[in-house]
Amino acid sequence: MLLYLVLFAVIPSTVLMVGGAMAVSTTLPVLSASRAWDNVANTGRRAIDAMRQAPLSARQRAAVDAHERELAASLVQARRVSYLTSRVVVLVLVTALVGSLLVALLASRVAGHLSRQLSRPLNELVEWADLITRGERVPEGPPRRGAPEFEVLRQRMRAMSADLETARERDREASRLEAFRETARQVAHELKNPLTPIRLAVARLKRDADPRLADVVDVLETESRRLEEMARDFAQFGRLPEGPMAAIDVGEMARYAARAIATDHVPVQVLIGDDVPLVMGHYDALARALSNVLMNAVDACREGGGSVVVEVARGRANGNAPDAVELRVRDTGQGISPEHLARIWDPYVTHKAGGTGLGLAIARQTVLAHGGGVEAASRVGEGTEIRFVLPTKGASVQNLI
Repeated sequence: MLLYLVLFAVIPSTVLMVGGAMAVSTTLPVLSASRAWDNVANTGRRAIDAMRQAPLSARQRAAVDAHERELAASLVQARRVSYLTSRVVVLVLVTALVGSLLVALLASRVAGHLSRQLSRPLNELVEWADLITRGERVPEGPPRRGAPEFEVLRQRMRAMSADLETARERDREASRLEAFRETARQVAHELKNPLTPIRLAVARLKRDADPRLADVVDVLETESRRLEEMARDFAQFGRLPEGPMAAIDVGEMARYAARAIATDHVPVQVLIGDDVPLVMGHYDALARALSNVLMNAVDACREGGGSVVVEVARGRANGNAPDAVELRVRDTGQGISPEHLARIWDPYVTHKAGGTGLGLAIARQTVLAHGGGVEAASRVGEGTEIRFVLPTKGASVQNLI
């Protein structure tokens, strides 16, 4: 690029300068007319000599002398011009050579600057392409010097890198969740097979066993029921919502879930905004997801005597389209530490005795299956807020929440 730019600048200028110098060197001798003046001087002397040999009057002789003087002066001027012309041709050639060198130097500096302005951003973008290919993040930073088009390319490549990283993360998460679901299906299957005869045996023991074994039978019944609930949780996590979708009134669903979950010690308040649109989805799956979140909120407030608020409102994901319904569950319980908050959506992660760690994982899986998104915010000692965003028109909002 540097060589091309230098040649593009130097060759035309050199051709023009050298051609001009050659034109001047050819034209000046012709313009000076030194040979013509020599011829005039020779013929003029012969004419003057011939006139001096003829009888002339004093006036005629004075005119001849004046003419001789003028001829001599003109000849001197012609020789001076011829002398200067021979030197000017050399000066013009030297000036053209020096000018060509100066143009070459200036062109090399300008071409070097332009080539660096082009090659450095291009090399940087090539390195960024390699980083994106390896799955690494491109560097962030303030705008750099150079053509504004390169900064536009940088911003586009940053956006593309972020989109690719989001897609890779979703693909990894989808693969991980699929592995978790497969494990959950297998565990649910293995639990259900022996649970049926165990439950039948416990029922028979409860009916026919010695009253002195009543406590033992109660323990067996409680634990078998817990295993049955665990198997049901694993089965729910192991499958995605199925069947046709229907229009769902999220506000009514929230009222019903709140009535089912609320206790005398932990009230659940439901606030529904105006003109909340319907969402298309699977009612049972979304109701279970909301119930799982509400149960966690009530459990968090049970010891401290806090309260739970459920808010349903029309919203937009981060202020952008598409239209969405926001469902917030906010409690004033113990809160969650930052290190635990980052993992609350992971399967099999729980801090409750006897819990399976699938409640929030099932809730998140259900919302994501409806094209929605989830968020969690919490402060220790102040409470926790879980936010669901569900699209109203079937469009995904996962990348907007």
